[in-house]
Amino acid sequence: MIVGLDHIGVVAASIDEAVEVLQNQMGFPLDVSRSPLPKGAYFAPEGTHNYFFQVGEGETQVEVLIPVLPEKGTYKYLQRFGPGLHHWGYGCDDVEKEAARLSAQGLRRIDLGEPPGSKVTAAFFHPKTAGGILTELVPARR
Repeated sequence: MIVGLDHIGVVAASIDEAVEVLQNQMGFPLDVSRSPLPKGAYFAPEGTHNYFFQVGEGETQVEVLIPVLPEKGTYKYLQRFGPGLHHWGYGCDDVEKEAARLSAQGLRRIDLGEPPGSKVTAAFFHPKTAGGILTELVPARR
C-alpha cells in the first residue's frame, strides 16, 4: 500500500544550482544523512549523484539528481528538457507487492537492469502510463 509522497525528484545541472534555489532561497536544508558530501548518493543505474533536501517538518523531501554519464537517461532528459521536475517518489509498505498491483492496473514498469535475485528497493513506472510523470515506489521511511 502507498502510504505517502516520499519525495519529488528534480534534475539539475549542478548541486550549486540546486542549493541556491532549494536551500538558500526556499530554506530547505540538505539532509546530510541521505546525501553524503561532496558527491551525494551515487545511483549507478542512472549515473546520477543524488541529494535530498528536507521539506518542512514532514517526511517529504526533494531529491536532486545531478546526471554525470552522457549515455544514461537522466543526462539525456536534462539535455532535452532542462532542469526541473523529473519524477514522483511514493513510499509504500511493500515495494514489490505495490509494483505488482500498479502493473496489474496497467502501469508499465521500467527495468533498471537490477541483478537477478537482488532485493527490490525501488520500482519505476513509465511516464506514458502514469499520467505523464515518471513514478517511483520506495520503502516507506517511518
